[in-house]
Amino acid sequence: MENEAKLSIYRATRAIKRKDNTLYNALRSIYEDSIFVGEISQLWPQVPLVANLRCGLWYSPNFQSTCYFKSTDGHTNNWSFNTSRLNFHIALLAGQKGGCIIVDSTRRGKRFPDSMSKTIPIWTCVLNRSVFNYLNKSRNESNDDGSLLERDSDAGQNSVDWDCSLHLPLWVSGTEKAAIEDRLEGWTKDLNASGADIAALASCLKKPLRPLWISQKTVIWINEVPDHDSWDFTPIILVSASSSTGVTQHRTTSEFSWNYIPGAGDDEESWARGLSPNLFWNHAYDLISSGPDLCNQKVADIVEKDRVYRAQRGQNTPQITAKTTISGTSPNLPCLDPLLCSDISNLNISSSDGECGIFWLGSTNVALGSSQVAENASNVDCILNCDQRSISVCLSEAEAYLHLPIVVCMQVKGKHEFVYYHFCIFPAYFCFFCPEFKIGSVFLV
Repeated sequence: MENEAKLSIYRATRAIKRKDNTLYNALRSIYEDSIFVGEISQLWPQVPLVANLRCGLWYSPNFQSTCYFKSTDGHTNNWSFNTSRLNFHIALLAGQKGGCIIVDSTRRGKRFPDSMSKTIPIWTCVLNRSVFNYLNKSRNESNDDGSLLERDSDAGQNSVDWDCSLHLPLWVSGTEKAAIEDRLEGWTKDLNASGADIAALASCLKKPLRPLWISQKTVIWINEVPDHDSWDFTPIILVSASSSTGVTQHRTTSEFSWNYIPGAGDDEESWARGLSPNLFWNHAYDLISSGPDLCNQKVADIVEKDRVYRAQRGQNTPQITAKTTISGTSPNLPCLDPLLCSDISNLNISSSDGECGIFWLGSTNVALGSSQVAENASNVDCILNCDQRSISVCLSEAEAYLHLPIVVCMQVKGKHEFVYYHFCIFPAYFCFFCPEFKIGSVFLV
């Protein structure tokens, strides 16, 4: 009885969690948080808006660029400055535009993800130190030449006043800050050894980089917002898009009720069902106004239309994998021999020696080939042409040829490709146009 009670509680908890983390709840939460992001971006309209991949990309349709700062590089006792993720283009962009606004979010009960609390502050500090060293080195090499000094003075650069301090938010402890500072010199050497163009950064960065933090709990007096050019540093404004509440918020509008999910854009593979941020914002109003009951179907329709659109143009698109039964896939398709189903993993795809370009599927009488090969193929009883182009063939009966162009919307290879065609495409086509042919007929697709 006790085990059954525990199991019932577990199932109830899982059911509640699934209900809270529905697709509509996630999209509606993202939409609500995007309003806050839009308000912050309007405070400094000249400053470019940047999404920290991948979560941050969901929170606005108006990003000018993207970056990739990982929270794991800022985890306690795991601090890192990763030269494989320099995000150098963001430093150059900030130097050219006088700053940038980076958007991210987190599911946890924190106001900011570790990418904003520590990873980006470490990044700005290391870049500042590297630029500082470059300016000093340039001055030492040009003591007899005043042109460099004049140029730096005109640009507002002064290595003496160049801020190389580590700026962290107040909630990071002094002990942790000291531990990070002990590693800064080594990270600066790593940056210099990486081959990054520090000279280019020094030429466009007029003031040192410095992070600022804004969340939904930040109080901003609209009539006292300083211009980004008025600061004595280049601002990297870090916006945490979501509310940091640790409890589920049940929200109600005049039409629908829904549960707010902090950091809903995180881990999109687990909830988005193939929807991308770009697709979402192209259909945001329709999806949000559809409500919880219709949202899933609308997303499925949008994703499928986009997949077909891309496939027709030869573009790759993310795929959704779904578990299906091998036999009895549809009431309109014939049931397949279970012995054949069990042996499918052992199937070999082999090339024919007699017909160049024809590949036989194991011991079956089904072969695959291009439409060019099919035009001259011999010893073939039936041809199913799935190409967009029709061809002329020489067969004993006109009914033995069927031109049925299809758009393949699945990224599958090898045995998995055959499984898809054999259990989904071939049965439907064969029972449609080949019932009069004898068992043992050779089919070329």
